[in-house]
Amino acid sequence: MMTSVGKLQDLTGVTEARRREAMERFVVLRPHLEGGTPLSDAAAAAGIPVRTAERWLARYRAEGITGLARRNPTGHRDGRFPDQLVALVEGLFLRRPPPSIATVHRLACEVARNKGWPEPSYMTVHRIATGLDPALVSLAQEGERHYREAFDLIYRREAERSNAIWQADHTELEHTRRRPAPAAGAAVAHRDP
Repeated sequence: MMTSVGKLQDLTGVTEARRREAMERFVVLRPHLEGGTPLSDAAAAAGIPVRTAERWLARYRAEGITGLARRNPTGHRDGRFPDQLVALVEGLFLRRPPPSIATVHRLACEVARNKGWPEPSYMTVHRIATGLDPALVSLAQEGERHYREAFDLIYRREAERSNAIWQADHTELEHTRRRPAPAAGAAVAHRDP
């Protein structure tokens, strides 16, 4: 097994930010590695959970100091997909009848494989599909009538025959006249006939 000094030389291929992070983590582990301090005491002194320190120690022993640097998960791109793939997912989801997210995901993965694009995860497809404007989804999947009923700002009524709505416009309303209640102990000066 390499000494901690020998393992420090492995940081040459790491970016400055990750090098700094690896060194900060190594400082937490150093009392345990070189001084024999229990790992739980070294973690408590640094204010980190013991489980985190155990994970760092296992990575240090397996990979050296570079194991302490944060790394991107395998296959993870920075959350971006080609615009064509996003448009494909949106187009697939807006079909009629409405497809399930699983169907859209399966078809999007198939197209992505054929085009050499990264395959989207199910959650990515779900996020794209549910991020669409509800009015657009209603128009595409349920039709223009449902869209008008749900999203039009002006609600128009149409009569099935002449004067069917006219009655509602000219119905007499019953009016009642109310006077405020007299204050307690006050004499009423007049009466309604």
